[in-house]
Amino acid sequence: MSTLKVSNLKHENSAVNNIVLDISGKVGVGTTVADASFYIAGNAAGKVVAIGTASTITIDMSTGNNFTVTLDGNATLANPTNTTVGQSGVVYIVQDGTGSRTLGVGTHWHFPAGTAPTLTTTANAVDVFAFSVRSSTSVVTNTILDVKVTA
Repeated sequence: MSTLKVSNLKHENSAVNNIVLDISGKVGVGTTVADASFYIAGNAAGKVVAIGTASTITIDMSTGNNFTVTLDGNATLANPTNTTVGQSGVVYIVQDGTGSRTLGVGTHWHFPAGTAPTLTTTANAVDVFAFSVRSSTSVVTNTILDVKVTA
């Protein structure tokens, strides 16, 4: 088996990193072996993409995995665009300082028992949709309601 190993890859503001590519298509980052299709030794994080608010909110999933939107009026979260099967992440839904905002959802957002949640409407409340893309028309979603600082 042939393996390409890139060692001591440097960026002016980063530490030394290793990237390993093997002939079977496996990739390792921060490691000396490619143990899986894509393996990272250490933590990984994605940016949180701010989504503009409107009466219809459409998330372009090609821009990230984690999103945040602050509701300043009632809105509908439309079916997302540019999804990738297996993609997962979260959508933080924040009430503005007024609160009492509602959010409908498009038909591709699928919730337990087939029922979209009723979001927390308190001013500045935070709810979270955790999602995994099952197919181009199915985003399996669960909801964490009324996230607060632990006392």
